[in-house]
Amino acid sequence: MSFATLNDLPAAVIEGLEAGTLAPYLGPGLLALCSGSAPPADPVALAGVLTARVSVPGKIKNRLTAAAQFIENFKHRKTLVKAMDEAFTVQALPSALHRWLAALPAPVIVDAWYDDTMRAALAAAAGDWAEVQGLSQSEHFGTWTGWYDAAGASLPDAAAPRTVLYKPWGGHAPAGNYLVSDSDFVEVLTEIDIQTPIPALVQQRRAALGFVFLGCRFNDQLPRAFARQIIKRSAGPHYAMLAEEPTRMEARFLAEQGITRIAIPLADAAAALCGAALPA
Repeated sequence: MSFATLNDLPAAVIEGLEAGTLAPYLGPGLLALCSGSAPPADPVALAGVLTARVSVPGKIKNRLTAAAQFIENFKHRKTLVKAMDEAFTVQALPSALHRWLAALPAPVIVDAWYDDTMRAALAAAAGDWAEVQGLSQSEHFGTWTGWYDAAGASLPDAAAPRTVLYKPWGGHAPAGNYLVSDSDFVEVLTEIDIQTPIPALVQQRRAALGFVFLGCRFNDQLPRAFARQIIKRSAGPHYAMLAEEPTRMEARFLAEQGITRIAIPLADAAAALCGAALPA
């Protein structure tokens, strides 16, 4: 099923987000709603930023994970992390949608990109929240996730805030944790079917949640693999704001996972959700 017009935006989506029974699942496309300078907002753009700093073979120049692996292998992991830190030093101002989401009683917010925008919105809202990030096994062997409070200080895994900001690919702040190279993802994907890399608290809370995908595309196996495992054993229902015609693999993924496509522009959906006029 899909909804094709703004008037078709299901009331259940707004009501579920406001009640905390639907969890936001954010992708890099959400940066398009932000004003001011913004960091790279898709894998190809990020690959371009990294390869402008470190030369890589032309055949992998636009392939993010392969380019990152080359930098890690031939220039050292520290060079890759430094390049990622530089790419995400410039941060976008949180959009009205980010701010609206930050004020919700969301048990979980999944943020599958490296920018600090959602963190900044939550910090400004000054609620009870903490962040958990995926960790690279090349830097934290045997430890899959790291917890941080609003000030960026490390927390024990037993933390149980009202809202968990879960960044499965890591993030720029507070510690420069990144899953970005081929080896980073291979390590996680080897274990993700049995859920080891997914925080226990996220697994516990998703059992009562559905997910709303905002700014996400599923035209690559990595976002599909992570989304599939993160929403595994969740209550549903699930929705995806996707105005663009889905690719064959995206359509198949949405159908397999029972995700209802809402085929309206993200900016229009955002305005409907939070009642704000957002930039196109």
